[in-house]
Amino acid sequence: MGYAQVPVGKDVPNDVNVIIEIPAFAPPIKYEVDKDTDLVWVDRLQGATMQYPANYGYINNTLSDDGDPVDVLVVTPHPLLVGSVIRCRPIGIFKMTDDGGQDAKVIAVPVDKLSPIYSNIQKVEDIPLL
Repeated sequence: MGYAQVPVGKDVPNDVNVIIEIPAFAPPIKYEVDKDTDLVWVDRLQGATMQYPANYGYINNTLSDDGDPVDVLVVTPHPLLVGSVIRCRPIGIFKMTDDGGQDAKVIAVPVDKLSPIYSNIQKVEDIPLL
């Protein structure tokens, strides 16, 4: 199965699959999965101080206001591998803008079956400081 076949989730919007493009606290390199070839490409080298405090990915077969799949920041105790797929439970949204306009980010935690340590996290404010 390639990335294009990864389903949105088991119980949308409560249980979604996120394809990870950038691990938490990784070096400042932005990766993107090419939806046509299923290859992970280096999209750009970012400023030396740029790091994501959570794993950064997207929900396949979705469309956000910027025309790309819905972006997700996944909070986990450890960085995930580029290209891995994880079942998540969304807990909130960061409303952001970039050069292209609105660019919201869903905030999610692993489903309880993967890690019960997040079972008490119901909203963004419940997350301990990263």
